[in-house]
Amino acid sequence: MSILEAKDLKKVYGEGENAVHALGGVNFQVNKGEFVAIVGTSGSGKSTLLHMLGGLDRPSSGKVYVNDVDIAGLTDDALTIFRRRKIGFVFQAFNLVPVLNVYENVILPMELDGVKVDKAYVDEILDTLMLSGKKEALPNQLSGGQQQRVAIARALAFRPAILLADEPTGNLDSKTGQDVLSLLKISAEKYAQTIVMITHNDEIAQLADRIIRIEDGRIVSTGERSQA
Repeated sequence: MSILEAKDLKKVYGEGENAVHALGGVNFQVNKGEFVAIVGTSGSGKSTLLHMLGGLDRPSSGKVYVNDVDIAGLTDDALTIFRRRKIGFVFQAFNLVPVLNVYENVILPMELDGVKVDKAYVDEILDTLMLSGKKEALPNQLSGGQQQRVAIARALAFRPAILLADEPTGNLDSKTGQDVLSLLKISAEKYAQTIVMITHNDEIAQLADRIIRIEDGRIVSTGERSQA
């Protein structure tokens, strides 16, 4: 079952001779529970695409469906609420609140939304991501890999329809990056979480179930689903 779909997605910055066509008609689907990597070089359009998929920017034309909702057609207020409740984000910069401890950072989106926190579920996620002993620690007391795992826990805790990861290992060394991505994959499988990750690193991308390749704002390969 498709949980995310891009239909003829285009993004143009500027006008006339100065127009830059960042996306040139992107089409693909992601099924529930899939872990998909979108791979492309710098300037290929992969970050622009992720911003469109997550409702952080609006396309010039085309549609993005998340859970059968055309998010590009939502008002700004409705989009903000939908994004907070249905789309989890993990960025290269960990974006943790420095004065909040690990547990407080993880539950912050739910508290902002007025949702009752499922403490047992949050504790389970922290245990899966090997953070159980760090709940009271502040971000500056954690390693880079631990901070990124907190960001992943925060994204998973709201049970989003999809989790979007933007170069999640970009600020980590190779070994730590592999460890963090392995835990992300374990978490995705455990919670049947749908993940779309963008990366320029083919080695990191191999952890995904399927690899989509983008060049010059166009999809050149939608990949084959892993049989593993």
